[in-house]
Amino acid sequence: MPTEETQTRTGETPRRPRIRLDQPLTPRRKLIPDYDPEAFGRMSERIARFLGTGRFIVWMTVIIIAWVAWNVAAPDALRFDTYPFIFLTLMLSLQASYAAPLILLAQNRQDDRDRVNLEQDRKQNERSIADTEYLSREVAALRIGLGEVATRDWIRSELQDLLKELEEQQRSGVFPAEREHGRDVDDR
Repeated sequence: MPTEETQTRTGETPRRPRIRLDQPLTPRRKLIPDYDPEAFGRMSERIARFLGTGRFIVWMTVIIIAWVAWNVAAPDALRFDTYPFIFLTLMLSLQASYAAPLILLAQNRQDDRDRVNLEQDRKQNERSIADTEYLSREVAALRIGLGEVATRDWIRSELQDLLKELEEQQRSGVFPAEREHGRDVDDR
């Protein structure tokens, strides 16, 4: 088989090497570096939480006051940002340009979490409603069934009524006379 050198000398076009299907491809170089979106999101949430605190406002105020005081009261040779404070404006703009997207990213992540929580709450509410409806049907069935069941008080009253009837029949002589040994002739 001819090599690349002999192929180019003879005028043949060089062939690409065969690609093996049983081996993975070598990874390509990426122009954009890889990052973990979850780690970046957690970091942005921490920054957004810090930016929303009173501690951040106090530190920002102290730094700005120190910056302005230094550049107004310090000797001319030690000042690094003179009166219009252009560098301070640049630093505050830079801070704001990073803070706004980080805050928006944190809000989007919170919205996603809220959406998931709302969906879980909705499903839980549906299950609770279904369970409540089932239990109310069961209670209604028990009430209906209980109307047909003899209660202890009802049985007592019925037995007392029967006892009174028996006593009245015994007094009135409705019962046949007892034969010897307490048996009737017809009882066989």
